[in-house]
Amino acid sequence: MTDPTIPAARPANPRFSSGPCAKFPGFSVDLLGGAPLGRSHRAAAGKARLKAAIEGTREILGIPAGYRIGIVPASDTGAVEMAMWSLLGARGVEVLTWESFGEAWATDVVKQLKLDATVRRAPYGQIVDLAAVDWDKDVVFTWNGTTSGVRVPSGDAIPEGRQGLTICDATSAAFAMALPWDRLDVVTFSWQKALGGEAAHGMLVLSPRAVARLEGYSPPWPLPKIFRLTKGGKLIEGIFEGETINTPSMLCVEDWLAALDWARRIGGLPALIARAEANARVIAEFVAARDWIANLAEDPATASTTSVCLKFTDPGIADPAAFAKAVARRLEAEGVALDIGHYRDAPPGLRVWCGSTVETADVAALMPWIEWAYRAERARLAAAA
Repeated sequence: MTDPTIPAARPANPRFSSGPCAKFPGFSVDLLGGAPLGRSHRAAAGKARLKAAIEGTREILGIPAGYRIGIVPASDTGAVEMAMWSLLGARGVEVLTWESFGEAWATDVVKQLKLDATVRRAPYGQIVDLAAVDWDKDVVFTWNGTTSGVRVPSGDAIPEGRQGLTICDATSAAFAMALPWDRLDVVTFSWQKALGGEAAHGMLVLSPRAVARLEGYSPPWPLPKIFRLTKGGKLIEGIFEGETINTPSMLCVEDWLAALDWARRIGGLPALIARAEANARVIAEFVAARDWIANLAEDPATASTTSVCLKFTDPGIADPAAFAKAVARRLEAEGVALDIGHYRDAPPGLRVWCGSTVETADVAALMPWIEWAYRAERARLAAAA
């Protein structure tokens, strides 16, 4: 096998990390000059910016007026944990998992909260049978498996008349996929995903049904201050009006506002979804024309349009993990793709972020480089044999 020719074109932006994700096109730190730095987040200026972040999020995502939106600590992880510790235990629980983070939520529900939960698992590349889920129980699940590239195809399997709450980790789906708000009671996500915001801040969205549960149920375990959403049996409304539980970074808030402004300028959620779908389509067409690489998602209907996970299918690769790492190293050394190795718990391969802040031209430019790196590594192995 001869050494392949290096592609002529390069991605203008090599940042394809699945989190923190690429900043939006045209981003500059100069856009953050209005941040009220050195001011209390409880002062009028700080509260106004936090309130704007909440309402801007509602506007772009189309979140119904009756749903509360709060900015919470510790990214999406903090938001999910806050929801589970505050809401679960009132009725039966099911946890659906087909990737690493869903498995983490299952571990916390069963081993930390010690609930007798039903855990439905699917291997990487597949999704559980949503029709078999008992939606009259509380159900915890990820909408899009960031580490597996498998997503819920739609909300059709979730009945409108369900008795339980749906607690959905949507961190790699929000702002890139359509979420059926009428079927979701708790939705969480973080700033550093689909809009390329800065890390450490989470978002918690509660339906009226979730609020009713919070106000009518007290869990049997102690709740630390950072998880408390009620006081005296009533929702702490201030949390959902910009009065955060702990001190947020006002620089990160300003960055989030800039990302929301960009989303608004390009056409809102429909444009964001279209950009992600166009990016994922480039990869789908690339892998369809080759017999040595494939999407980890087995069913195209459940294939992610953000965290696209790929596997090498060449039977001549003796050590898939070492091969995938070598390919990722080659791409990083050339400066054409940064941080696209598979997640540590996932099957060996590549993971290319295709969210809306990534330009389709950059995804297209990356594809020949993936082929180059694959062929170069195969040639090296052949020479060493």
